[in-house]
Amino acid sequence: MVMSRKFYGLLVAKLGTLFLLLCSSPVMAAAEGAVAAGAQGHAWWFWPLVLLIVTFVMGILAVLGGVGGGVLFVPIISGFFPFHLDFVRGTGLLVALSGALAAGPGLLKMNLASLRLAIPVALIASACAIIGAMIGLALPTHIVQIALGATILGICVLMLTAKKSEFPDVQEADRLSSALRIYGVYQEKSTGKVVDWKIHRTPLGLCLFILIGVMAGMFGLGAGWANVPVLNLLMGAPLKISVATSKFLLSITDTSAAWIYINNGCVIPMMVVPSLVGIMLGSFVGVRLLAITKPAIIRWIVIGMLGFAGTKALLKGLGI
Repeated sequence: MVMSRKFYGLLVAKLGTLFLLLCSSPVMAAAEGAVAAGAQGHAWWFWPLVLLIVTFVMGILAVLGGVGGGVLFVPIISGFFPFHLDFVRGTGLLVALSGALAAGPGLLKMNLASLRLAIPVALIASACAIIGAMIGLALPTHIVQIALGATILGICVLMLTAKKSEFPDVQEADRLSSALRIYGVYQEKSTGKVVDWKIHRTPLGLCLFILIGVMAGMFGLGAGWANVPVLNLLMGAPLKISVATSKFLLSITDTSAAWIYINNGCVIPMMVVPSLVGIMLGSFVGVRLLAITKPAIIRWIVIGMLGFAGTKALLKGLGI
């Protein structure tokens, strides 16, 4: 626990330094001016205000639909706002990162996020996220837009078909997970049951996180939509452990990719600040509405939004 607090303290300190550098960078100031000048003749504050309102609604739907804000942010903002895709992807990473940093300490304190499970996965995913970010910035925008649209439509299919297993049946841990000592114990508060968990198929799971990391960096998406099925259904971690560890993973993976976008001048406070504020405020409201809203209805709304935004991104990339 002391180790996790020191880790998070160091991470937050680095992010604070990152934000100060971001706000004072002349490259960022020039980029802000370019966005403001090209915002179709509107006053400089018009699009940030619209962005704040849209991300507020997005934050509510993200909580109610059980998805991360990043996976909604990138396809919707890139499809319907006059911002370059590189700026949208950079901001999307910080949107996902802020949510992970807000939730991470509490998840570690409750013994739900597992450091033993997260660290080897994070090393692979964060390194591959850097590679993915470099690939995404090197490719032509329309190619990335087409790939983004196809990925979002794939996420819709995954949300429609994927099953969840609260307590997967893992008969025996494999050699790699035993060598890495990836196992744990937590108490399920709803039943008072003490759950002793372990994982299997670790080599295959780690290989899949190579692909997940590349996609997270390339598209600026929070990768929770992919992390949870791999950790839960493939590797056999309990559902709550998978969700909590996935959230913690984003604070490492997205930080790595975000630096690449910042270094290339693709992250600007004019977009980041209203997006983060909107998502956070919407999340607070969404948590309160969660108790009185039918999750099934919201899930279909989210799938519909992603399907529409994914189609829009795909058509935009194809020039249709």
